[in-house]
Amino acid sequence: MEKEELKNKLDSIVAKANLSVKKQEVSLLEKNTYDSAFWQNSKNAGEVMKKINDLKKEIEDIEMMQLLFQEGELKEAEKLIKKYEILLFLSGPHDKGDAIFAIHSGQGGTEAMDWSEMLFRMYTRYFEKKGWKFEEIDRVQGEEAGIKTSTLKVYGAFAYGHLKSEAGVHRLVRQSPFNADKLRQTSFALVEVLPIVEDKEVQLKEDELVWQFYRSGGKGGQNVNKVSTAVRLTHKPTGITVSCQEERYQGANRENALNILRAKLWQIEQEKKLDEIESFKKVKVASWGKQIRSYVLHPYKMIKDLRTDYEESNVEAVLAGDLDGFIEAYLKKLE
Repeated sequence: MEKEELKNKLDSIVAKANLSVKKQEVSLLEKNTYDSAFWQNSKNAGEVMKKINDLKKEIEDIEMMQLLFQEGELKEAEKLIKKYEILLFLSGPHDKGDAIFAIHSGQGGTEAMDWSEMLFRMYTRYFEKKGWKFEEIDRVQGEEAGIKTSTLKVYGAFAYGHLKSEAGVHRLVRQSPFNADKLRQTSFALVEVLPIVEDKEVQLKEDELVWQFYRSGGKGGQNVNKVSTAVRLTHKPTGITVSCQEERYQGANRENALNILRAKLWQIEQEKKLDEIESFKKVKVASWGKQIRSYVLHPYKMIKDLRTDYEESNVEAVLAGDLDGFIEAYLKKLE
């Protein structure tokens, strides 16, 4: 990238970032932390401290870009500038926050369940590359291999903003490892991505909720045989059912189930709004009918995104979590 082009991109980022406003916000937030009453609400305190740290990181990175450019370290400056160009596309109300991320096997039986596990491995490696933390809150194993469904909570700056591009049907074409003839097999899996939605955004009525409790088959040691820690939550008006069983304590599974239900109800409302706006250009939240990406491993190797036409022939790298090219191409197309 030419120096002049790099300078224009840097100037654009600095102008949009409005560092003076961000510094003022950090100062005000930090002032609140000096009040002893602030720490009495641990949940609120944790959220505020996270916001302070995120703002400070953003300020430090942008100031580092400026410094690197001024000192002639153009390659290092370009790396940071490219990173923040993508973040500028993430301006939705939940884009900066954490995400609920689920993988569901589709058509293809055991093949599809194995494909779901391959996707699980690909995405968790991507999370690690991003430095995000994650925890699995529900899993249903496949009978012979793989997984029927897995639900995770992903914690990291702009996790939802990046991952929302992955929502939809993922199609795999390969030689089957499950029969002697190694026939060509097509399998499908659905990736579902939801934001963490606050109570005030989606209010749940207790009389519309049906709770069931059962013994967990997840991580719990001897506890799984004695106590009903797993939960199944049904929302009567919509029929939505959510299960969580991976936490050791029932209270944690209940909270996770409520988080997922709120997010699903929020998603329904967003889809209604999108349907009402005919000229809306952004890709709608994906359903089973929306195939977004094709992974061909046989007779040739190619992964292609059907929305952007972005493709990669190094399938091993992609399946090992190298997804930035696909995600960046999608986010740029939305603008």
